[in-house]
Amino acid sequence: MGNCFSDDAVGRSAAGATPFSQNNTSNTAVDCFLLSRGYRGLYSQIELSFSASNLRDRDVFSQSDPMVVIYTKGRDGTLEELDRTEVIQNSLNPKWIHKLKITYQFEVVQTLVFFVYDVDTQYQNLGVKMLKLDEQQYLGEVTCVLSEIVTQSDRSLTLDLVYREESTSSTHTHHRGKFTVHAEECVSSKTTTEMILSPLIIECYNFNNNGKHELIGKVQKSLVELEKLSFSGEGENLFLLPSAGHDYHIKVLKSQLFVDKFSESVQPTFLDYIAGGYEMNFMVAVDFTASNGNPRLPDSLHFIDPSGRPNSYQRAIIEVGEVLQFYDSDKRFPAWGFGARPIDGPVSHCFNLNGSSHYCEVEGTQGILMAYTSALHNVSLAGPTLFGPVVNNAALIASQSLASGGRKYFVLLIITDGVVTDLQETKDALVKASDLPLSILIVGVGGADFKEMEVLDADKGERLESTTGRVASRDIVQFVPFRDVQGGGISVVQELLAEIPHQFLAYIRSRDVQPNS
Repeated sequence: MGNCFSDDAVGRSAAGATPFSQNNTSNTAVDCFLLSRGYRGLYSQIELSFSASNLRDRDVFSQSDPMVVIYTKGRDGTLEELDRTEVIQNSLNPKWIHKLKITYQFEVVQTLVFFVYDVDTQYQNLGVKMLKLDEQQYLGEVTCVLSEIVTQSDRSLTLDLVYREESTSSTHTHHRGKFTVHAEECVSSKTTTEMILSPLIIECYNFNNNGKHELIGKVQKSLVELEKLSFSGEGENLFLLPSAGHDYHIKVLKSQLFVDKFSESVQPTFLDYIAGGYEMNFMVAVDFTASNGNPRLPDSLHFIDPSGRPNSYQRAIIEVGEVLQFYDSDKRFPAWGFGARPIDGPVSHCFNLNGSSHYCEVEGTQGILMAYTSALHNVSLAGPTLFGPVVNNAALIASQSLASGGRKYFVLLIITDGVVTDLQETKDALVKASDLPLSILIVGVGGADFKEMEVLDADKGERLESTTGRVASRDIVQFVPFRDVQGGGISVVQELLAEIPHQFLAYIRSRDVQPNS
């Protein structure tokens, strides 16, 4: 029986995983078990190394003795310490040996903060974990997102070291020195392990009433077949419970399991392609059908709250955009609306959100939000809910990029409040798009019944089929009802984006595309 295990896609525990765990080692069997049950996520082990140049000199008769303290920053701004480097004595251009091993998660914005301290000579006999930071001299700090580091061509990010001076009236900041973070993906993240197991040889005995037994034969079972059998007992005293009609028990006295073949190979990972120049282009399509309600009324899904609290559409744009923006160098995103009637025009099922008749791209996530707000004042909500035109438009852009040799993968976010009306037309468009560098995220907002929408998401193993009987070459759709995740521990972004690296790799590997060096 052959099993192929890959550390590209290690699983997420049902209870959630700590993004920065230093002890989160890969267990291939557990990873594959979780993956088979839908717990998907790209959790690659990354090692970060640090260096600095032109640091402040806080010592009188020598140079500073710097140490780095690494924190993770939560969405609420709180800092949690992850690790500390060793102290480099007498250096303004240190290169620390100690590395931080953390777990990279594509679907999470992982903000890191690095504080650099000059450790006083009297404390240098203590272990770094024992040092009280308020007794050391502050040299500066930098903040970045892990995605910013891994998307660099050389996986190195150099930033200005910011020095903050507190006064009674204000805080003054200025730059002094440079701080560099370099990332390396651990070898285990790139390793594919394959084990081929021999069938189990099981000796079976028939027991009579006076305790004697006789060998009735040997049974050869694969692990898959063995899982279907029912056993009782402990250790080697296992009883195989036969089907109805048998008047004896079979006792398993001995079994043997052999590994016929074991091999490991290194193959390019998601991060290899990103570092090699592959980009992800974010695209958005917003539902402007009348079922959303009058945007001027507070009960509308499109209501713009004067307090600044984002509605569900804005939240989905912000949270998906803040993850994907690091993977697109120019940060120009196509944005459309559908199901609305522009001023003095017929109902459109794919119009440029920025109001232009010539181009659909806007600048960054903030540009999408501004175009969305503007569109609410310039269109009349209508209907019905059609996805086909938007999917076809996204597929056209992806196909044009592919034809011109572009190294881009496109991610379309569709935000909707209703059940899709053109279900079969949408299936046809998705089946056709499954051959392209494209993934589609669908967020369902509001209280509608989205059961039919789940048909588009092939997580249960049934590939979409077109009108002509053609089956999708791969799963490119991920659907999430916003209400299911907005109040829980797993955010809509994590739920939506977790499959993107796997869909990307499925596309890339099916075409045997290699990353640039």
